[in-house]
Amino acid sequence: MKLLDLYSCAGGAARGYQHAGFHVTGIDIAPRPTYCGDGFVQADALDYAAAHGHRYDAIHASPPCQNYSAPTRGTNAARNTTTGREHPDLVEATRAVLQAVGRPYVIENVAGSPVRKDLRLCGEMFGLGVLQHRWFELGGWSTAQPAHRPHRGRVRGWRHGVFYDGPYVAAYGAGGGKATVAEMQQAKQITWTADRVELCEAIPPAYTSFLGARLVAFLRGQVAV
Repeated sequence: MKLLDLYSCAGGAARGYQHAGFHVTGIDIAPRPTYCGDGFVQADALDYAAAHGHRYDAIHASPPCQNYSAPTRGTNAARNTTTGREHPDLVEATRAVLQAVGRPYVIENVAGSPVRKDLRLCGEMFGLGVLQHRWFELGGWSTAQPAHRPHRGRVRGWRHGVFYDGPYVAAYGAGGGKATVAEMQQAKQITWTADRVELCEAIPPAYTSFLGARLVAFLRGQVAV
C-alpha cells in the first residue's frame, strides 16, 4: 500500500507508517536529504496532493505547527509581533485539499490548532522519553482512542528559575535544560537525523506505527480497533 506524507520534514511520521507496512513518499517544500521514507519529492505539499493524491491509498499531513504552538501564542508572542515574524496557517487549506482528493487521511497537529480532535497520542502511551501530545484528525476512517496512561513525572528543565528533574526531556527549543540532540534521538527513537530543528519538529514514529496498523486494517476492509 502507498501513503503520501505531506510536510514530511525528516520523516518521523514516515518511519512509523513504514513499520505498519506502507510504501511512503514524502513531500516537502525544502530539500530533506535525511528523509527516511521510500521516496521524496521537493514540492509544495498542497499542489502535489491536489495533482497526485489520488494515486495513493492514504495521505498523512503534518502542517507546520508553530502558528498554533504554546511558545508562539505565549512566551514568544510579543517578540514575534515586534519582529513581524509570522508562521503559516495551513491546517484548513490542507483539510480542503485532502477532502477533495477523497482518500483516507490523517492530519496531525498541536492542541491549539484547528485540526479536528479525533484522537490524541502521547509519548507515555508508548514508553517514550517525551510526552509530545499531538492531536490527529482522521478523514474517511476512524479508530478508537487508546487509554492515556498517567505521566510518570515532570518534563526535565527550568521553570521560572527552578530546575525540575523528570523522566521526560523537553524536545523543543534550546536552553533552559532542553534536550540535547542525542537525548532527543533516544527519547523519540529517531536515529537517522542529527539536525536539531528536524528532531524538534518530528513526531515519534511510534505514533504513526500505531495509527498505520489501524489504517492498514481499514484499507483491507477490516474493522479498525
